[in-house]
Amino acid sequence: MPSHLQIDHASIIDNDTARQVEFVGEVDGEEYEFAVRYSVLKELSGDEPEEDALELFERFGDQITDVCIEALAKRPAATVVVVDEDDLE
Repeated sequence: MPSHLQIDHASIIDNDTARQVEFVGEVDGEEYEFAVRYSVLKELSGDEPEEDALELFERFGDQITDVCIEALAKRPAATVVVVDEDDLE
């Protein structure tokens, strides 16, 4: 399983239309695109993301990073690794 995710903070965007935070991250020397659904932010924070999705993403960054690594391990061939609330379990 991949061990460490380095997020490119300059790539983080709030795609409020798709209701997800998108970013590029590096794992074991390879770059991957990730999308963390708002439902993940809601599960972690207890609040529905509205204007503060990026703030919630930063606040729960350690947990999100761990979930992203697990999601990548499950779906290594995905073009974009989409992380949703099912990945929290």
